[in-house]
Amino acid sequence: MNLKRPTPLMKFIGGPNLIYSLIVLILIGITIFIYSKVSFIFHPLIIVFSTIVAPTILAFIAYYLLNPIVDLLEKLHIKRVWGIIIIALTVTGILTGIILVTAPIIERQITELITAFPRYLNQMGDNIQSWLKHSILGPYYDEGYNWLVENLSDLPSKISDYLGGAVEGFKNVASTLTNVVVAIITFPVILFFLLKDGKRFKEYCLTLLPPKFRKDIDQILKNMDNQVGSYIQGQIIVALCIGILLYIGYLIIDLDYAIVLAITAAITSVVPYLGPMIAISPAIIIAIVTSPFMLLKLAAVWGAVQFLEGNFISPNVMGKTMKIHPLTIVIVLLVAGNLFGLIGVILGIPGYAIVKVLVVYLYNKFRYRYNRYFGDDYGYYQISDKNDD
Repeated sequence: MNLKRPTPLMKFIGGPNLIYSLIVLILIGITIFIYSKVSFIFHPLIIVFSTIVAPTILAFIAYYLLNPIVDLLEKLHIKRVWGIIIIALTVTGILTGIILVTAPIIERQITELITAFPRYLNQMGDNIQSWLKHSILGPYYDEGYNWLVENLSDLPSKISDYLGGAVEGFKNVASTLTNVVVAIITFPVILFFLLKDGKRFKEYCLTLLPPKFRKDIDQILKNMDNQVGSYIQGQIIVALCIGILLYIGYLIIDLDYAIVLAITAAITSVVPYLGPMIAISPAIIIAIVTSPFMLLKLAAVWGAVQFLEGNFISPNVMGKTMKIHPLTIVIVLLVAGNLFGLIGVILGIPGYAIVKVLVVYLYNKFRYRYNRYFGDDYGYYQISDKNDD
């Protein structure tokens, strides 16, 4: 028996190259450990990254929405730069017209809602309190109320301590406003160059890679682009449809603050599953306080919109591009929200799609490698010619 001859298992896991791979991983681990001890050196880079990440994300979202239109104009023999300018002028004109028409109504309804919402909450609380006292939970009401008073009476001071006082809170607000202004100013510039040179930038980056890996990396990038682009385009269209349908429904049932509630629902519907539950909450409060019959009408409108969205809008707009189980979506949203807050909730599903493309690619490589070294002895993985999504 030749002991120097590598076994199929050793070939499968890399043979002699395995030693070099382990050494590289150890060196990477040591490097990360050292950098963690001198992380303050990278503070300026973190500030730069946090400054550009918001406008970059906005630019990519707009890119996926507008790039198909730019490509269409380019196919109609309109130069790409002129196509971008035409779209920019058109979108700006449409948004300006919508804002001029709806801004006074929206401003009035927002002002009235902000003024009246505490009254709605108090009235709803009184109704719930009255119901509890006269229900089987009545004996436990006083005990629960005393617990809330005892534990939450100093909540304002705790919040103040957490925010670091008024001065620190003002600094946080000023920093946030600065970041918003920077994002609004810089995102159109980033978007312009993405639309104009995005494909050439990708091709240039591929030329920097070794020729052996270019085909695989190009395919990975294409899969990521398809997954993320289809999701963003579909989710925005679905959210717009939900907002329009709810606005029509709220007008039919004569619910107060219809346009504000519909816009809120459209914005929150960008987050799948959790978004609609958040969107319906203020409408439920207003309906409960208005009348029990209004609550029934709201339930009918919401049920009709959810039926149309689930059976007609989403299947035709989203299709089966993402192929993600609903339970997986909920778990991803919860984990991403805990890790990254609101940004994680919004970008959790696209991020999952990117990770999924990488995992599927690596798993396919694993299957090919298994078939190569163990297929003859133990059976082959069935691998289709199509790329797994």
